[in-house]
Amino acid sequence: MFDYHPLTKERWSDFEELFGERGACGGCWCMWWRLRHSEFKKQKGEGNRKAMKAIVDKGDIPGVLAYMEGMPVAWCSVASRSQFSMLSRSRILKQIDEKPVWSIVCLFIKKSFRNQGLSIKLLSKAIEYVKQQGGQVVEGYPIEPKKDRMPDVFASTGLASAFRQAGFIECARRSATRPIMRYQIISRR
Repeated sequence: MFDYHPLTKERWSDFEELFGERGACGGCWCMWWRLRHSEFKKQKGEGNRKAMKAIVDKGDIPGVLAYMEGMPVAWCSVASRSQFSMLSRSRILKQIDEKPVWSIVCLFIKKSFRNQGLSIKLLSKAIEYVKQQGGQVVEGYPIEPKKDRMPDVFASTGLASAFRQAGFIECARRSATRPIMRYQIISRR
C-alpha cells in the first residue's frame, strides 16, 4: 500500500533521499522544465538541488511524493503550467488553448518499484492534488515509444499508455512520439 504526500519543507529530506546523489538523472533535481537550457546546464547538480530547495522553502509545492512503508519511492512533478518555462519555448509542447492548466512534467520512480503500475497511481494522486488546489485541467506530455521498450531515462515524462490508463485523453500531437494529453476534472457542487 502506498501513501502520497505533497512535497513540503518537512518532506525535503525524503525528496533528497529518493533523488540520491545524482539528483535523479544527471543532476536534474527536476529543474529541467523550469529553466532555460543554459541556466540548467550552468547549475546542473548542486545548483539545481539548491534551486528546487528554494522553491520548496518558499512554500510552493512542486509535486507529490509516493511512499511505501514510510520510504520515498516515487515522485510526480505537478504545478501550474506557468511554472515550467521550457513548455512555453517548445514548438512541440506549446499551449493548445488559453485554458489554465496544471502540468505533469516528470515521473521518477525508484528502480525497484518500476514496471508495477505505480505511475498510474501517481498520476491519479496528482489529479487529486490538483483538484484540491481548485485546478480543472491537468496536462501531461508523455512519450509514445516507437518500440515496446525504451531506456527509463527517456521516459521521465511518463508513458502515454499510463496516462491513458489514468483517464487522460490525447488533445494534440505535433510529434510522432509526444502527445499532449489532458484530464478534465469535473467538480461536483
